[in-house]
Amino acid sequence: MAAEATTEGRAVGEWDFWDRFDKTRPIQRRLIFITKLLRGAFQGLAYIHSRGRLHQSLGPASIVINTTSERDAMYLNARLRDLAFSTDVSGLAAFGGPTLEDLWEGRGSNLSSGTRDSAIDPAVAKLSEGLWRRAAMAGARDSLSRRSFGIADDIYAGGLLLAYMVFVPLSEAGSIDGPSIQRLLETTFRLDIPAVREYCEADDRWSEAVNFMNLDDGAGWQLLQAMLNPDYRLRPTVDAVLSHRFLTGALLNLS
Repeated sequence: MAAEATTEGRAVGEWDFWDRFDKTRPIQRRLIFITKLLRGAFQGLAYIHSRGRLHQSLGPASIVINTTSERDAMYLNARLRDLAFSTDVSGLAAFGGPTLEDLWEGRGSNLSSGTRDSAIDPAVAKLSEGLWRRAAMAGARDSLSRRSFGIADDIYAGGLLLAYMVFVPLSEAGSIDGPSIQRLLETTFRLDIPAVREYCEADDRWSEAVNFMNLDDGAGWQLLQAMLNPDYRLRPTVDAVLSHRFLTGALLNLS
């Protein structure tokens, strides 16, 4: 995957002849690869949300791609998997799973509860229970606001995915990983993205990732800040994420 790439001047897959004369070409291909991968993942999430479901386990491991070669980035097709934890938030359980009301009222109950929530895997029920508990703590108590919270929760996971897919492939090998990124964002800086940006800009090992995020007056940081907004009501929809200039390809002349 693109995450296996390093910034040592080596592209994933074979080199192009002209790379010997233009050292920016491998990095440009990597940026295209990352952008296409993220767009594919968020397009999948948009479809899931349009069908009244949440993904609830969005991350690097939940993406399947048809090529690992950056030379084939323009033909990259990314899809989502790991739908075992997907939760129905539609009014009707059209996919055969529990409805939002079942999950809310049943609180992830077991077979003795008699609700449709009891028919799903205990791990799924536990995850759903945690989701709706957090929704209640955030003030989302009616069906509509709970649905909005669930969608925003997927968007938050998408923000962490964006940070991972930018920093891991574009940083010095071994200098950062998924858990480190999440700790940096959530624990060290408590989602203060301008502070995160300043910290990252001071580390030369992450310079290529920072340069990408800084394009067009910090478009990447702006999108990340929106997706990780502590107030779930202010997070963008996945369609808005896909329309953001950082992911449209316009910054890389892909549009």
